[in-house]
Amino acid sequence: MESWKNDRIGSAERGENPTVMVKMKSGFAVIGDNQFLPGYCVLLGYPKASSLNELSLVERTQYLTDMTLIGDAIIRACNPLRINYSILMNLDHYLHAHIEARYDWEPDENKCRPSYFYPKEQRYGSQYEYSDEKYGDLKINITRNLLELMKNDVY
Repeated sequence: MESWKNDRIGSAERGENPTVMVKMKSGFAVIGDNQFLPGYCVLLGYPKASSLNELSLVERTQYLTDMTLIGDAIIRACNPLRINYSILMNLDHYLHAHIEARYDWEPDENKCRPSYFYPKEQRYGSQYEYSDEKYGDLKINITRNLLELMKNDVY
């Protein structure tokens, strides 16, 4: 049923990944599978690479620019305190960046720590699983903002 998750980049390329918001120069901007922190997105590098270091300097620059454009789109849609960016690649061995909004309503002990310090059962609760019914408007809003930012002549 959710076999697209086994090949997120390939399924995005085939138009089968329902989380895709837009194809960017360096990859696919997708909304996160869970929305514990509303606006959580991922940039899936495309063409597929195993790390940022595998890319040329020009490709790295484009990837990091695209990553921050997603952050700008999240800021416009969600009005967070800040955006956290991370490229960890410890579990999935393909280039992807996590773009997370951080909020003033988060407990003080969590505001200055990476989001993965939240208990798993809290962070991955079924109430935060992405669905168009629950988070479709947020996805549309972030996508709209991202497309607007991409119209910039520099892009």
